[in-house]
Formats: sequence, C-alpha cells, structure tokens
Amino acid sequence: MPRIPEPDQTPQGPRYQGRVLARPEEEVVDQGVGFDLGTLVSRRRILGLLGIGAGGLALAACSSGSSSTANGTTSSTAGSASTTSSGEIPQETNGPYPADGTNGLNVLEQSGIVRRDITPSLDGSVTADGVPMSFSFTVTDLADGAPMAGAAVYLWQCDAIGQYSMYSTGLEDVTYLRGVQVADDDGVVTFDTLVPGCYLGRWAHLHFEVYPDLDSVTTAENAIATSQVAFPQDMLDRVYALDTYTGSAENLAQITLATDNVFSDGTDLQMGTFTGDPTSGYTGSLAVAIDLTTTPSMGGGMGGGPGDGGAPPAGGPPSR
Repeated sequence: MPRIPEPDQTPQGPRYQGRVLARPEEEVVDQGVGFDLGTLVSRRRILGLLGIGAGGLALAACSSGSSSTANGTTSSTAGSASTTSSGEIPQETNGPYPADGTNGLNVLEQSGIVRRDITPSLDGSVTADGVPMSFSFTVTDLADGAPMAGAAVYLWQCDAIGQYSMYSTGLEDVTYLRGVQVADDDGVVTFDTLVPGCYLGRWAHLHFEVYPDLDSVTTAENAIATSQVAFPQDMLDRVYALDTYTGSAENLAQITLATDNVFSDGTDLQMGTFTGDPTSGYTGSLAVAIDLTTTPSMGGGMGGGPGDGGAPPAGGPPSR
C-alpha cells in the first residue's frame, strides 16, 4: 500500500513541500484540486497515490494532453500548471547563439535590454513576426519553495523561421527576441514574445538564464541556472500550419522529444504549460526551482554548431 505523505509542522500550520495545507485537519492527498495543482507533487507520484482519497483521484484527472474550453480555446499541457517545481531545473547548454558574453557578443551590455516585450529590436528598427505568446517563469528556491524575489531572468529564442538575432545572416545588427526581466515578490517574470519556429535538428524551445539579481546580469558567468523550455507537439502542429512558420512543420516532423539532444532525457521539469490558439495567441508558464547550494554549469556554446559566435550554416541554426 502506498505511503501517505506527511506534512511538516510549522508555526504557520502544517506544510507540504513548502505550501501551507488548505485543509490542515485532513491528509495531504485530500486537500482539494486547487491545492494539488500548486504543490510540488509530480504527476508520477500522484498516479502512485490513486485510490487514496478524493484528492488523489482529482489529480489523476489532470492528465497531459489537449482539451477544448467552452470558447473553443485549446489548452496544451504536459502536466498541471504550477507555481512551484518538483525538482531542480536541469542545467542545459546555452547554445551557440546566447549573446551573453560567452562567445564574443553580449546583448546584456546594451541599453534597454530590461524589457517585457522582446519582439522588437532594441533600436526599434524591426519587429519579429509570429504567433504572440506571453510567457512567465516562477523562480523559487528549491530548498524551501520560497519565491526568489529580485532574481533576474534572461530569455532568448529563435524567430518564426528559426533564425537568431545578432548571429543569423542578415540579423547581425538586430536584437529582437532577447530580454531581461526581474522577478516580483512572487518570483514571477513575464515576457511578451512569440512562439518560436523549429529549425532542423532541434525541438522547438526557449533558452533562459537565471541570475541572483539585476546587477549580476552582465555575463553568463554570473548565472545561477541555465536551461531550456520545451513545447507540446499539439500546440506546435497548429502553429506551424501557418505560412509565417515556413519550414517548421517539416523540421518538426524529423525529430521527437525522445531524439532531441537536449530533451531526450526527459521534459518533466522543462515542458511549459500553455493555453490559447494560433489566432489569439498563447499564454505559457514554467516553474523554475533553483538549488542555491550547487555550482551551476554553463553551456558556453557547446554542441551542434560554431561556438565562436559565427553565422549559422545555410541550412539554419545548429542543433543546440
């Protein structure tokens, strides 16, 4: 028989994985769906608790996949949305095109990089085209689940046709789809961006680095976490049917999450949760837990392409 998890007794009341129980007189698994969706219990663990109270059954109903709401909006998920994570965010390469000081280019030194809307170039000369997306990170301390207020997140990504600003041919003087935000009291940062395209050899993704504070956002050497966000296929299939995303559907068809060189070891902690549609746009989120007791590893432009910041090959960006 599976063991029922025990809460920790604190002056504020019983807590489970950093969260005060909504119903302190009842078991952890009987706290109701509202509490369950925000806890650090992973879907795998919830499935192991099936049959232990109504809370466990309710969580089992929150399976991955797509569902249509009353207004026709599609919800694409890979597990329930949460403001906290069940484990440390995996450390990943920052790829060949980070512009974070690791390979000669550093957008972090440029005026205006702290911004919510990252679709325009910093000088306003050009704006990236694509399906709009508002994406939020909730950054917490893995040790106690406390929000990391004041932490800064640097986000960068490719555009709808798989090109990176500052590196791809013709975009050397463009700085769109790069920006920094500072976490509020809840540890949340939000960017207004667009759904990225899919280039040959990689699953669609976002890159991000977390810094302890805004003052430290000067070079990747100061980052306390470097990772990537994955996207669910049902969402990508709908977006990539649009002419704006020329080539993305074909590129996506040649790779899976299981064969991607970053996500092949699993996406439990990196798959974003999304709602919306290609017409009105999407809202996405990811919970990011940082282990402040470990030394982060920095990608430094490793793998799949020129680490010296050279232009991508004619076939598109490399595999990282």
